[in-house]
Amino acid sequence: MFAIGCLALIVLPLMGLALGGFLLGPVGAKWGAIAGFVLALAISGVTTYALVAAARRR
Repeated sequence: MFAIGCLALIVLPLMGLALGGFLLGPVGAKWGAIAGFVLALAISGVTTYALVAAARRR
C-alpha cells in the first residue's frame, strides 16, 4: 500500500504533464504537472495515514 503512494509521486505528475501539454500546450503542461503532483501527495498522505493507523491497532 505504501508503494502505491511512492509510485504515484512519479506517475501522476508525468501523466498530468503529458495530458496538459496535449490539451493546452506549455501552460497546460505546467498546470497538469502541478495538479498531478498535488493529487499524488494526497494519495501518499492517505496511504501513509492508513499504514500508521494499522500499525497502531496492533
